[in-house]
Amino acid sequence: MALQATSILPSGLSIHKEGKSNLSLKETSFYGVSFSDHLKSDYFNPLVIRSKRELKNQRNLSVGIIRAQTAVTSPGVNQSTQEGKKTLRKGSVIITGASSGLGLATAKALADTGKWHVIMACRDFLKAQRAAKSVGIEKENYTVMHLDLSSLDSVRQFVDNFRRSGRPLDVLVCNAAVYQPTAKEPTFTAEGFELSVGTNHLGHFLLARLLLDDLNKSDYPSRRLIIVGSITGNTNTLAGNVPPKANLGDLRGLAGGLNGLNSSVMIDGGEFDGAKAYKDSKVCNMLTMQEFHRRYHEETGITFASLYPGCIATTGLFREHIPLFRLLFPPFQKYITKGYVSEEEAGKRLAQVVGEPSLTKSGVYWSWNKTSASFENQLSEEASDAEKARKLWEVSEKLVGLA
Repeated sequence: MALQATSILPSGLSIHKEGKSNLSLKETSFYGVSFSDHLKSDYFNPLVIRSKRELKNQRNLSVGIIRAQTAVTSPGVNQSTQEGKKTLRKGSVIITGASSGLGLATAKALADTGKWHVIMACRDFLKAQRAAKSVGIEKENYTVMHLDLSSLDSVRQFVDNFRRSGRPLDVLVCNAAVYQPTAKEPTFTAEGFELSVGTNHLGHFLLARLLLDDLNKSDYPSRRLIIVGSITGNTNTLAGNVPPKANLGDLRGLAGGLNGLNSSVMIDGGEFDGAKAYKDSKVCNMLTMQEFHRRYHEETGITFASLYPGCIATTGLFREHIPLFRLLFPPFQKYITKGYVSEEEAGKRLAQVVGEPSLTKSGVYWSWNKTSASFENQLSEEASDAEKARKLWEVSEKLVGLA
C-alpha cells in the first residue's frame, strides 16, 4: 500500500530517509500549487455552492491526499518493508598470494558466486590487478592490497590498512608460499629468517594472530581461518616420504632465529635444504592451525581448518624447479599417480572450505577423493603432535614480537 500511495504523490512532496515529510501539509506543493493556496480557493471553500459531483470529487481528493500522506510517513510500514527485503551481505575474505595459482583460482571461484568480496593480499600489486582482470573477476568483487609476508613490518602495515578500509573480516585464507627446491644457499626475510619458513609460517602466523580479533568481531554466520597445508609435509603419505622428508626435530634452529649466525637456518638445526625448508614450513602451518583450534575455537566459535586440495602440478609454485621436473611432473601426476588437479578445480575446493556450510567443523585437515568429494584426512604423527604445536606457537610468538 505504501508503494502504491507514494507513486501518486506529486514530485513536490519530498520524503526524508527516515520516512518523514520535509514539509508540513500546508507547505506541500500539489500539481504546482501550494496546498495552502488550494485551501484558500473556492474549491475548498464551504461557502461556495457546488454540484453533488463536485462535492464528491472534493471529498475523494481530500481523502486521497491524506491517505497518501499517511502511508508515506508511516515508519512502521517502511520498516517492515525494508526488513522483509533484508538479505545477507557479501562475505569479506582475505586471500594471501591471490595473484596466481591456487590463490587466484580461489579468488575467482568465490567472486563468481556474487556472494563474496575478495581482498587479494599480494606482494606485487600490479601483477595482482592484471591477474584479476585476466581471469575476468568483476571489479566490484575484489580489492588488491599490498602484503609482503617476508617482512613483519609489511604484515603489520597491511593489518592497519585493512582496518582503515572499514571492511569486516569474515574469512582469512593463508595461502601464499615460497618454494626454493634447487637453491644452494639460503635467502632471508627482512628480519633475517630463512625465507621459506619466515614467509610461509612466521609471516602467516603474525598475520593470523593480528587479525583474529577482526574475525571475532564479524557478524557473519560462519567465520573461518584457513591455512593451506601440503601432502609433502605429511610423512604418513607416499609423497611425504620422498626425500628430503619434513622433520622439525626439537625446533632448536627455529628457537635460534633461523639466521645462520646464532643457529642453523633450518628448524631442526640441520644443513640448509630448500625443498626440506618448504616441507617443514607446511608442517608448521598444519600445527599452527590445530593450536589455533585448541586455544580459540571454543571461546570464539571461529572455524580453524587446513587442507590439501590435490597436486596442482602446473602451478607457479614450481617455477624455480629444474626444467626437466617442470616438464615431466604434470604428466606423471595425471597418468601415473592420478593425483593431478587443475588450478580451477583446486580453487573450487578451497572455496568450499571458505564458504560451504557442510565444512564448518573446526580442527580439520580437509582432502578430496578421486570423485572430488571432501573428507577429513589424517595428519602425520609429527603434524598432529599437540606438544610440538604448543612449543612451535610459543617460539613463533617470540620471533614475531608477540611475546
